Amino acid sequence: MIERRDAVDGDPTFGDTWVYESLVGGIPGLHLSTPQAIGIQFLLFEALVVGLTTYYGLPRSAAAAGTVAVAVAAVGSVAMLYIGAATRQLDLPEIHRRLLFGSSVEVLFGVLGFVAAVTYLLTGVGPTPLESLIGRPSPAPVTFVALLILWDLCYRIGTSWWTALVSLWRSLRIRVTPDTARRCRRIDAANVGFALLELGLLPVVPANTLVVGALLGHVVAVAAVSTAATLLIRTDR
Repeated sequence: MIERRDAVDGDPTFGDTWVYESLVGGIPGLHLSTPQAIGIQFLLFEALVVGLTTYYGLPRSAAAAGTVAVAVAAVGSVAMLYIGAATRQLDLPEIHRRLLFGSSVEVLFGVLGFVAAVTYLLTGVGPTPLESLIGRPSPAPVTFVALLILWDLCYRIGTSWWTALVSLWRSLRIRVTPDTARRCRRIDAANVGFALLELGLLPVVPANTLVVGALLGHVVAVAAVSTAATLLIRTDR
């Protein structure tokens, strides 16, 4: 039987967590609950968004776009922590947790998404999408914070993708008890829920068919794979 741990605020060992969890839990002397960690994350990034837009006199649309992105990233943190903690409670073979957490593939997916996004931002003729949003060339601090928030989003999107793929692998390879099946379905539903919430980014992404199509395609793909994982769960009778 796999050792069960606290659903959200437990103390899992490193290598059995998302990289995000390891970073938060690895700071010496810092012991934050889930609400505290997410609250600090949101307040810090929101303070940077509001402070920079006020200091540089940027339009309200820029502040609104930053706030939406920060909020979606914070919700992504909630989803990540729930999925991670709920997964550690599952009565599944150790290989499942090693595959989900130990491989750090979610970081690879996040990096690929971030590089693709930055490539889009830095190529083309005329003002960059960020400059179009704020109405002028972007000051260095604004660019830095914008890229930091963009990485935050890409990492969480990569985590959602990897969770969906591992869930599908789980359903195809492992038979579970009815109780474990119910828990797995809740995890899959949480992943779909976060993917759907990412649609909140649509009003603030550039009015570009490629960008909108990529976001919609990501949401549809994660929802489809997670739904397939749910439907294909095999239980012991």
